[in-house]
Amino acid sequence: MEYKALNNGIKMPMVGFGTFLNNGDECEKSVCQAIKAGYRLIDTAEAYGREMFYEGHNEQIVGKAVKDFRKDVVLATKLHIHNEELNLGETVEEIIRRHLKKSLENLQTDYVDLYYLHRINENIEIEEVAKVMGKLIDEGLIKGWGLSQVGVEILDRAHQVTPVSAVQNLYSMMERDCEKEVIPYCLKHHIGVVPFSPIASGFLSGKVTTETKFEGDDVRKWVPQLSKENIERNQPLLEMIHELALKKNATNAQISLAWMLHKYPNVVPIPGSKNKERILENLKACQISFTKQEFDDLEAALNKIEIYGHRGIEESQNKSFSANWRKK
Repeated sequence: MEYKALNNGIKMPMVGFGTFLNNGDECEKSVCQAIKAGYRLIDTAEAYGREMFYEGHNEQIVGKAVKDFRKDVVLATKLHIHNEELNLGETVEEIIRRHLKKSLENLQTDYVDLYYLHRINENIEIEEVAKVMGKLIDEGLIKGWGLSQVGVEILDRAHQVTPVSAVQNLYSMMERDCEKEVIPYCLKHHIGVVPFSPIASGFLSGKVTTETKFEGDDVRKWVPQLSKENIERNQPLLEMIHELALKKNATNAQISLAWMLHKYPNVVPIPGSKNKERILENLKACQISFTKQEFDDLEAALNKIEIYGHRGIEESQNKSFSANWRKK
């Protein structure tokens, strides 16, 4: 597995594994399968898990799964600061340290490789958060820090205080807002870009159809691109990807991941799956290469296709966390 060097000395594998899976048994099994397959970046968050928010259920499962492989794994988790916490009289530093302490307990580790601010709280100056993250890095509690669903203005303010190691934003063939400002900024400042939903919640794999039913707590029920109407309207994109996949003896999902890996040297996608075959398939995307002509043709085709159900950074950048986390 090839690694990419980021700020604060963090080395990230080319492809990571996202654990936004609600079912505990499925999550533990999937993480174990991912590690066995060769994944070395495991991404979680304090908010992932059961119906109740912020109980660290997913972190506990990930911690159990990676315990015997801790030194071999880049472990990332996230916190969110709620307005209710600010009203309790704690400082921003006290709140962050309390969250991190709980995450470390859940993950059964004494440090986190990458600690993200999950969403921006407009009632807190980002510089305050960045300053605390710098202290945590100095103390060895985290190796680096990052921001999620963030634009360049806030990213730059944070980076000026404590160098940011990674930005975890929505990015895929269907969601390319990051290409305008965020990715260029990150390239210039040696910041990694860690796309969540890099296969567009499964749509780009070609496995999702108008007959697919999202039941129970499946978060894809809230993804606008996966409405029946938009699944039909976005078929030209799938047809284009499938045609190239046949030529490259690859799957649609692999083409979708290989595209972003080829395009940017600092991009590290984190697809997630409950299916063992999909887990292996996604990891092998880093073995697919494009000639200059193949990639230029792919880019030209993408630029001509209209996408329906656009989400974008602004969807959750400046709205309440509780209203948007399910859409991720």
